[in-house]
Amino acid sequence: MAQAHVDCSFVNFNELKFDAAGLVPCIVQDAQSGEVLTLAYMNAEALALTQSTGEMHFFSRSRQELWHKGATSGNTQRLLALRYDCDADALLALVVRSGPACHTGERTCFHRGQLGQRAPFEVLPQLQRTIAQRRGASPESSYTAALLAKPDWIGEKVQEEAEEVARAAREESDERVANEAADVLYHLTVLLAGRGLSLQDAERVLDERSR
Repeated sequence: MAQAHVDCSFVNFNELKFDAAGLVPCIVQDAQSGEVLTLAYMNAEALALTQSTGEMHFFSRSRQELWHKGATSGNTQRLLALRYDCDADALLALVVRSGPACHTGERTCFHRGQLGQRAPFEVLPQLQRTIAQRRGASPESSYTAALLAKPDWIGEKVQEEAEEVARAAREESDERVANEAADVLYHLTVLLAGRGLSLQDAERVLDERSR
């Protein structure tokens, strides 16, 4: 899989507004799925270490010490970009995870509360995780596994589904178009996974074309 461009350019410390304890909150967001992973705090030293090493460092308010995310667990977070808000009193870090973000083993620290309804941006990353889990399963027990076991078939299915969504766009209702488009997205995601690629690889190409 192609590596995303890493933007570790330094934040202007003179513009940031640290609180009375010398801290600024940092929202950590998964750069691939869009999920909010955690909320932590940084002081000037943690911020400098994050930018110089390319991995997330924070300041623990409970232990009153610096900590390197993943130093013990191995679940590091590689920095792609660091942004700050209009008031310069909060940071946003876009990262690539190497494991769960939460010390409980959950993907994100925000794993409690109203979880029944996924946000639209969560759907395709979840589909990719499900496809990855199906790899190696018995083709008889899983349609996804059967597709992954037959690369040529995946290509045929993408072509078939593309033709069906085009026909639906000409002749059928909006609901049918949405259903057929979902079939295209599913089969295309399986095709990419079969090649060791992901939707993010295609998204990066679109991003480069729009610059």
